[in-house]
Amino acid sequence: MEPRFNIRPARPDEAGLVLEFIKRLADYEKCADEVVADEATIRHSLFVEHSAEVVFAEEDGVAIGFALFFHNFSTFVGRKGLYLEDLFIIPEKRGRGYGKALLKYLARTAVERNCGRMEWICLDWNQPALNVYRSIGAVPMDEWTVQRLSETALKQFADNEIN
Repeated sequence: MEPRFNIRPARPDEAGLVLEFIKRLADYEKCADEVVADEATIRHSLFVEHSAEVVFAEEDGVAIGFALFFHNFSTFVGRKGLYLEDLFIIPEKRGRGYGKALLKYLARTAVERNCGRMEWICLDWNQPALNVYRSIGAVPMDEWTVQRLSETALKQFADNEIN
């Protein structure tokens, strides 16, 4: 029998499951030591502040992947966009089209919400993911580089006078 596949929004009582997938993704990306979020923070950020949204990919009722996304805004387009922060499918379920199904779900969500575009970043060594992204028509933004102020640098810059 063919497995039953489903995508659904996360519920507030699943903050721990969201955190579990975040940790699995961080481990895959070789940065597990950077995860400082805890279940309470995830619950508050997602289900109280509504800073982001999570959907789970399920096979036969068991979560096998997730996507975390939020809205950004494009001044050039003049509309909000959908920003995909994380997408992860457990290794033993990869290659079955589940990641692409999550991307399609998010694309449909973006269209329904009148978003002007959908964006995300990908590690340059993650060739399997890059192959999927090319196959759906995504293009790399090679002329752009990601810039980041980490929490420490952010606080330091915020507290210091501009020179």
